[in-house]
Amino acid sequence: MFTTVRVPATTANIGPGFDCLGAALTLYNEFTFNRSTSDRALTITVAGINAEQVGRNADNLVYQAFSQLFQHIGQAVPPISLHIQMNVPLSRGLGSSATAIIGGLVGANELAGQPLSQAQLAELATVMEGHPDNVVPALLGGARISAVGIERAWEVAELVWHPQIVPVVAIPDFELSTQSARSVLPETYSRSDAVFNTSHLALLLQGLAMNNADWLKAALQDKIHQPFRQSLIVGYEAVHAAAIAAGAHGLVISGAGPTLLALCPAARAEAVSHAMLNTWKNISVNATTMVLRLDTTGTVVRV
Repeated sequence: MFTTVRVPATTANIGPGFDCLGAALTLYNEFTFNRSTSDRALTITVAGINAEQVGRNADNLVYQAFSQLFQHIGQAVPPISLHIQMNVPLSRGLGSSATAIIGGLVGANELAGQPLSQAQLAELATVMEGHPDNVVPALLGGARISAVGIERAWEVAELVWHPQIVPVVAIPDFELSTQSARSVLPETYSRSDAVFNTSHLALLLQGLAMNNADWLKAALQDKIHQPFRQSLIVGYEAVHAAAIAAGAHGLVISGAGPTLLALCPAARAEAVSHAMLNTWKNISVNATTMVLRLDTTGTVVRV
C-alpha cells in the first residue's frame, strides 16, 4: 500500500517574526512511502527540482525523520521504498528541510497506525528542526506563531491573514545555507532593538489581519536578522526598491534567504513579480518568481 504525503513550502520570519512566525504557501513537495518486500532496508528515488542534490541513502533527511518516529514509539524501522517529488528548491529559504522532516514524520506515523497526534508530531518536528517557524505551518497550514509555554511545551496560535494580501516570492539561482545565514547574526542585541522588533511584530499581526497597508509597510521592518543578512543576497537593495515601486506593501527575506518575499495587494501581485524578476535579470542574476497564496490545509495524506 502506498502512502503519499504532500507538504507545503513555508516562508518564515516575515520581517520581525524571527524564529517564531511562519506561513505555509501553495508550493508543495510530495513523499510516497511503500513498505518494501525486498531485502533492502531503503530504496529512494527522486524527481523534480534539485533532484540530483538529494541523498539516496540513510542520511536522507526524510528517512532520518521517518526513522526518528519509529524510534520515538519504540518500534523497529520497517524497510521502505521512498519516492520524493521535489517542487520546493533546496537552500533557498522556503522550508525545504521542514517539508522533509514533516513528510518523514507523517509518513511514518501513517505506516505505524497514527500513534502520535498532530501536536506530538509538531513537537517532534520542532526538536529536529531546532525551531518551529517552518515545521509548524508546514504541518498545520496557514500562518502560525509559536512560543514556549509552561514547562517548555510549545503554544501555537493560528493567525488571520487577509485574503487580499498576496505573497510573491523571487527565488534566485544561488543558494544560501541556513548555517551561513545564522553565522552573520550577532550574539546579543540592545534593549532598543528588542523593543523595536516586539512592537513591529505586534503591528504586523494586526496588519495581516486587517489588510492595513500603512501598518504592513511599517511592520515588516526588523533589526534582528535582516540587516545582517542583506549583504549575503546579491541585488537585495535593488530588488527591494523595485518591489516597493511596483506596489508591494513591503519586501523581506524569506526564512534565511536568499528568496525574497513581497507582500502585495492582489491587484499589484503580477506587477511586483515582473519587477523583481527583471531587476535581478538586469544585474545578471537568474531568478524565478511566483505569485502564490496562503496554504490553509497544511500536510495532506493520500493512501
